[in-house]
Amino acid sequence: MSYKFDLSVVVPLFNEEQNVVHLHKAISKALQDVNAEIIFVDDGSFDTTANEVLQIEDANLKLVKFTRNYGQTSAMAAGIEHAVGEYIVTLDGDLQNDPSDIPVMLNRIKKENLDLITGRRRHRKDGLWFRKIPSRIANILIRKSTGVHISDIGCSLKIFKAEIAKKLELYGELHRFIPILASMHGAKIAEVDVKHHARKYGSSKYGISRTVRVLSDLMLMLFFIRYRQRPMHLFGTIGQGFLCVGSLGFLYLTMIKIFGGDIGHRPLLIISIFLIIAGIQFLSTGFIAELLMRTYYAAEKRKPYNIAGIYVGGKKISEPNLSKRKD
Repeated sequence: MSYKFDLSVVVPLFNEEQNVVHLHKAISKALQDVNAEIIFVDDGSFDTTANEVLQIEDANLKLVKFTRNYGQTSAMAAGIEHAVGEYIVTLDGDLQNDPSDIPVMLNRIKKENLDLITGRRRHRKDGLWFRKIPSRIANILIRKSTGVHISDIGCSLKIFKAEIAKKLELYGELHRFIPILASMHGAKIAEVDVKHHARKYGSSKYGISRTVRVLSDLMLMLFFIRYRQRPMHLFGTIGQGFLCVGSLGFLYLTMIKIFGGDIGHRPLLIISIFLIIAGIQFLSTGFIAELLMRTYYAAEKRKPYNIAGIYVGGKKISEPNLSKRKD
């Protein structure tokens, strides 16, 4: 596959009118020796962010402008879709990430033939109680539950091979889980220390409320990792458990009734009925989920696996199929 640029830099922007010119200068300076394009994605800003970008004279600068605010994940996805570089970098538009780290990351991903390198903010310039502590808790939960050992999964400064970046299915707010999504496709991942600066202009778009959303997304990621290809194993197991307990309750009540006991006012009767109904619902959900997943893979001829290469007689005869899926 041929690429127009060696590197594409994707930057989501939302109300960053005071930052875009400074950010463009910093990126251009850091990448003056790299054949790179810069893609600014205006995520429905209601200030003059888009106009500030349009006034920058740079033939390799591209602006993708949304009709409204769709969120950082959608902005990253749009930037990645329009990127034509062999490698793709993502970073925030608030000047907290330092573009001078990009060349080091680019050299390492090439030298070690990695698929993804993510930044690790060693001296993070954010508030302790509302940013650092919730982030540390979230990172620990994510590492323990997913097995992907990234210490700073929330750092936006990342570099990917283009075929990996374009394979990621980014929607909702899953940009926080990019390393996990990449690992699901067998990506080789590394982490490097990067610089981090305090915000100079504008205000942060995130607060303590995002911690709850991260936990919700984490449950979704765990489902993807463990049960995406076999949802019946999750819903069916829960359903069978409920049916078994409910049936045992009914059997116990039946024995009492046979020996002349009164079961009409026993709470166990209601609990048993509830468990049996819930069990049937979980089993039905499992069947529906299985049909949906079969449709998902069959509709556009998706495969539930990735091939790193095909070898005959010790010689490679086929390249990876990472970018061949039609989205």
